[in-house]
Amino acid sequence: MTHAAKTTAMPRGRSRASKTAALAATGRFSMASLMDERGSVKVNDVAEAFSMSKAQLADTAGLAREVFQKASRRDGPKAQSRVREMLEIINLVQGWAGGPAQAMAWYRAEPIPAFGGRTAESLVKSGNATAVRDYVDHLATGGYA
Repeated sequence: MTHAAKTTAMPRGRSRASKTAALAATGRFSMASLMDERGSVKVNDVAEAFSMSKAQLADTAGLAREVFQKASRRDGPKAQSRVREMLEIINLVQGWAGGPAQAMAWYRAEPIPAFGGRTAESLVKSGNATAVRDYVDHLATGGYA
């Protein structure tokens, strides 16, 4: 976990409203603030943090819109992996994108020339999250797009 993620992590007992307020105040989110004590992504918190419905979040992560309606599907490996991959990428780019909302906009809409103009969202949906993370890490270390 990066230093920035550690300093923006919130105590586990905070309400969703206070987490959203802290996100607005800091202009950043931390992965830890959107996960429970077992390390599972808290889908409701993620949707709220990005002002999305759970159906919109599912679509953004490349999942069926109904996946978050049942706890067994929401907590299943595929759903958790996809949402975690999305959050990891957004977390990586939020610093240079200008914040979480801008990072989400980049993730969803910005064509990446190195991937034939596909967006990070489309790449994650097709199972290529590792390539996107590698690309973003490459940019972060001074590489060219």
